[in-house]
Amino acid sequence: MNIEKYKVNGNTKINLADFNTRDTGSFDSSEDTKKVLKKNIELISDFQDMFYADGRTGLLIIFQAMDAAGKDSAIKHVMTGINPQGVSVHNFRRPSVEELAHDYMWRAAKVLPERGKIAIFNRSYYEDVLIGKVRRLYEGYNLPDRCKTDDTIDKRYVQIHNFEDHLWENGFVVLKFFLHLSKEEQRKRFLKRIDIKDKNWKFSEADIEERKLWDDYQEAYESAINATSSAENPWYIVPADKKWFSRVIVSEVLLKTMQMIDPRYPVVSAEHEAELLMCKELLTEI
Repeated sequence: MNIEKYKVNGNTKINLADFNTRDTGSFDSSEDTKKVLKKNIELISDFQDMFYADGRTGLLIIFQAMDAAGKDSAIKHVMTGINPQGVSVHNFRRPSVEELAHDYMWRAAKVLPERGKIAIFNRSYYEDVLIGKVRRLYEGYNLPDRCKTDDTIDKRYVQIHNFEDHLWENGFVVLKFFLHLSKEEQRKRFLKRIDIKDKNWKFSEADIEERKLWDDYQEAYESAINATSSAENPWYIVPADKKWFSRVIVSEVLLKTMQMIDPRYPVVSAEHEAELLMCKELLTEI
């Protein structure tokens, strides 16, 4: 599967309109992807076991998207085979009073993964250059005037880029997924949330207000992706109109990332191997 076509590494500026939200690659239906997804999940699980034991690298996985793009279901389906002891999931909603008393990166930085572990961010510090940009939220924060200027967002792009470089240079890998949903598909999913009682809790009037700013958000995502993509910390623009296809892409990227990291089980020293043999003999006697 060619995942390079979805990868943005900062070499050239991209236009989101050039990425087809309905793309399904070489697959025709969800049935075609089941075996691929199942195999990928099994391999990811094997790699995660080695990754945890190796303990040299940490992995941060970021999901960003418009509402109803399928972030929750992607996390649920692709990460189903991962040992819960080695992974944490964090949702970033409206900042709390405590979080607003710190810099905007603080709430994310304090839950970064340890080496050997995986942290999944459902939304992230990118919210501060997405809704933060569209709604100009920083203007209402208790900040010095020098932090609320017309170039505030541009400065944050640089800060985020440097932050992710810092993580890379200290043994961490950052995977960034933008689930690219069409406006028409979002409309269908919103209507489904209204029509199906069990999904009513997922929808609110605020979703309509955000939808009215669709074009502004598309520009914000495009600008953020262009400003923060690099060879070490690329973005993946994942077609999201077909959830079954977006899950396969996410699994392929995660698997190839694990292969790139190449985790190994620690090598047992000769002394420790001798201890193990001794313990084995004792166990046969006790």
